[in-house]
Amino acid sequence: MALLELKDVSKIYSNGTVKALQHINLSVEQGEWVAIMGPSGSGKSTLMNIIGCMDKPTAGQVILDGSDIAKESARRLTDIRRDKIGLIFQQFYLVNYLTALENVMVAQYYHSMPDEQEALAALERVGLADRARHLPSQLSGGEQQRVCIARALINYPQLILADEPTGNLDEANQNTVLDILRRLHNEGRTIIVVTHDPEVGKVAGRTIVLEHGVLVREVKN
Repeated sequence: MALLELKDVSKIYSNGTVKALQHINLSVEQGEWVAIMGPSGSGKSTLMNIIGCMDKPTAGQVILDGSDIAKESARRLTDIRRDKIGLIFQQFYLVNYLTALENVMVAQYYHSMPDEQEALAALERVGLADRARHLPSQLSGGEQQRVCIARALINYPQLILADEPTGNLDEANQNTVLDILRRLHNEGRTIIVVTHDPEVGKVAGRTIVLEHGVLVREVKN
């Protein structure tokens, strides 16, 4: 069953002169792991922003869990993003003056009620229970990314959407993050990873390649 469907999706900027996405058709099944790849300027970030409810297409349908989010208001998109999507960013976006535990609990606060024990359990899942009281400045890049993963998972999202999740990491930490994503996929999570790294793309079950805003091919891995 498809969790996400894009039907003839286009995104045009600058009075119609910049076609960031052109007639994208894509279906992602429940429990599937998909990588979105392409060179700089191919439309990867635009596509991620649309799937992640941070932007709306100029045309087409984006059906997430049976509802066309392309028709929703900005306020409703915020609710959908909070309730259905776990976002993992390359730049981490942790609050510098909050501990790892508190950064995870912030996501709970905006969703329902903070629960310290539940947040600690999320950090334990990514191997950071012993770093829960540390500030981001006291964590390595790999540890900060794992806090981001715990934060993305805390509200049990239907879709995990990761933007270059290993882009700022060394090889050892890249492997750690990929191992966490593998485990999540084995548990039945639906994962979409936007990446420029072919090695990261190969880990997914299917790779979607964009060029100049056009979906040019799909590869089963």
